Amino acid sequence: ERADLATVFADIDRLFTEQARAMYAPGAAWGIVLDGRLAHWGATGVRDVQAGAPVDADTVFRIASMTKSFTAVAILQLRDEGRLSLDDPVERYVPELAGLRYPTADSPRITIRHLLTHGAGFPEDNPWGDRQLARTEEEFSRMLRVGIPFSNPPGVAYEYSNYGYAILGRVVSAVAGRPYDAYLQARVLEPLGLTATTLHPEKVPEGRRARGYRWEDERWVEEPVLSHGAFGAMGGLLSSVRDLARYVAFFLDAWPPRDDPEHGPLGRASRREMQQPWRRSGLRAAADRARGTLELTASGYGFGLGVTETCDFRALVGHSGGLPGYGSHMRWLPDYGAGVVVLSNLTYANWARAAAEALGRLVRGAGLAPRTPEPSPALVEARDAVSRLVDRWDDALADRLAADNLFLDRSKERRRREIEALRATVGRCEPPAGFDEVENRLRGSWTLRCERGRLRVAITLAPTSPPAVQYLDVQPAPPAPPRAATCAGS
Repeated sequence: ERADLATVFADIDRLFTEQARAMYAPGAAWGIVLDGRLAHWGATGVRDVQAGAPVDADTVFRIASMTKSFTAVAILQLRDEGRLSLDDPVERYVPELAGLRYPTADSPRITIRHLLTHGAGFPEDNPWGDRQLARTEEEFSRMLRVGIPFSNPPGVAYEYSNYGYAILGRVVSAVAGRPYDAYLQARVLEPLGLTATTLHPEKVPEGRRARGYRWEDERWVEEPVLSHGAFGAMGGLLSSVRDLARYVAFFLDAWPPRDDPEHGPLGRASRREMQQPWRRSGLRAAADRARGTLELTASGYGFGLGVTETCDFRALVGHSGGLPGYGSHMRWLPDYGAGVVVLSNLTYANWARAAAEALGRLVRGAGLAPRTPEPSPALVEARDAVSRLVDRWDDALADRLAADNLFLDRSKERRRREIEALRATVGRCEPPAGFDEVENRLRGSWTLRCERGRLRVAITLAPTSPPAVQYLDVQPAPPAPPRAATCAGS
């Protein structure tokens, strides 16, 4: 296994190195997260063009909009403490918005939830928002009082808003009673042990900070450093691969739901909440000529994190970041416990596709299997009882297992005849060795190995106490284990 991982890591190193070269990035660093730790890191190029200083896992880059998830963590902390509600009107905490002129008479007041999911109706503001980073609090207050134009009424559409996340930073300050940067340092960064992560560029040791550049007229031009200001909550953080690996592991640790003690500055349930697509942001179909498939991608936005579903993966979670001088990306697979982080010092460097490809290569090359949900004791008991019923029908056992709909949907006598006909073909069956698939705590399928073949059995339990069988399907199993369903086709 270690040899396989070494080969995959070398392949990913080549992928990122070639991408950095193709986009003319002065330097880049990346990390692979597995089993809750930084399993591998790589780097290419320099953090300082003039000095020729190389990049490593401790080099600090501006991570731009990846900051938004940190802001969402702060908001959910305050929510979990009962100090605010996500459905509170924002003007309760930011009074400058009380006089905001809405686009229609029936527009709802903007809530914290609207801002978290980019649903406030503000216009998309890249790259305008990047240049507001250093605004003072006084300037920000004046901007808010003047008003904000709407591209949509609140709550009807996704439109990415840096302005909205800057307002969330003001909410954190108002509720916590201290500046956003002080709150984030004490309540998020320090508890997570993110010692290299900061909102203040001047606090990064000169020997560790990556200078930012843009590629212009066949040369690298250094970008001026943007200081921390009132828009910091939308994109002001600086961090390293080593720190962000810990941060990604923090989100992966939220899965699966379990009874273990809680650790960290935000509970697992709230971390999982952040990783759900609360607002749809896009649907895309594209031909992958290399694989000969049609690839479908559905995207949504959670709380400070994007969530994507593809034909290959149920959920890819993460966020990009881009500012003058920097481009970054973090992405992970909750079902596999694997993630990737990549940082670079080139203006708006786009690493999304390369990061997704790296995760795909990691899963395929290392043979990673998705985590499966833990079956409930009721599901295990039902599996064993249904297996006995299939092997030897018993009316009394069938009655004990069945929810009240089961034999109304198909009569008991017909089900008995169908199952006994299958049994006549395959012969006696062995008890099940386990599940083939556990879709959730109350739904699963398994294979019965019989004398002359195999049977595939699937059940779903009803919302009764105790849970009874509301769905039962017994079919001949194919010669080979069935492949996972996919929407990609040649």
